[in-house]
Amino acid sequence: MSLKSQLHRRFGATVAETDHHDLWQRSTLTAALVGRDLGPLERASDDLERYVISQFPETVRFRRGVTTAKDVLGE
Repeated sequence: MSLKSQLHRRFGATVAETDHHDLWQRSTLTAALVGRDLGPLERASDDLERYVISQFPETVRFRRGVTTAKDVLGE
């Protein structure tokens, strides 16, 4: 099962390959988690990050960010 499928199944994340499409054994994935409350989302993000690092401990780099509805809607 692909990492994208695993992240979707385990965490409900939407996952897309966003860079390095033509390189063998290299990929940049973007995962999105959506929810109402920041606390549970941060815990889910922590869990997702730990899971990915456990699968690829020597080769993964992680970068995280949070975008709120206010950011998107300009409120």
